[in-house]
Amino acid sequence: MTSTSATATLAMMTLDCADAGRSAEFWSAVLGWQIVAAGDGYAMIKGPHGPAVGFGSVADYQPPSWPNDHGSKQFHFDLAVDDIPAAEARCVALGATVPAEQPGETWRVLLDPAGHPFCLTRAENWG
Repeated sequence: MTSTSATATLAMMTLDCADAGRSAEFWSAVLGWQIVAAGDGYAMIKGPHGPAVGFGSVADYQPPSWPNDHGSKQFHFDLAVDDIPAAEARCVALGATVPAEQPGETWRVLLDPAGHPFCLTRAENWG
């Protein structure tokens, strides 16, 4: 039996990175969200709705590998966009990189400045 009452509400997702401020600046620019906290190895961005995204600086940070021989990604963001090539160009201008390995034709994998993979996909795919 599935319960319809929530046990908790997702308030924030936090990503490890080498430079919390740089990660917050990148994602703030990509998503158009505000940086609401920054300093001492931590930063947070928040949009108009939904959970916040936090960034924590970790000494000797190692990004997830892409592509990953085991097929695991840990987790990643899927971003709905109207124009994939234009969104890719803007993300690259903001500091993202485009890996050679591209597994699909209806989305593009990019890496944020900390090396986390994320995908750009056409907005109409999300209905």
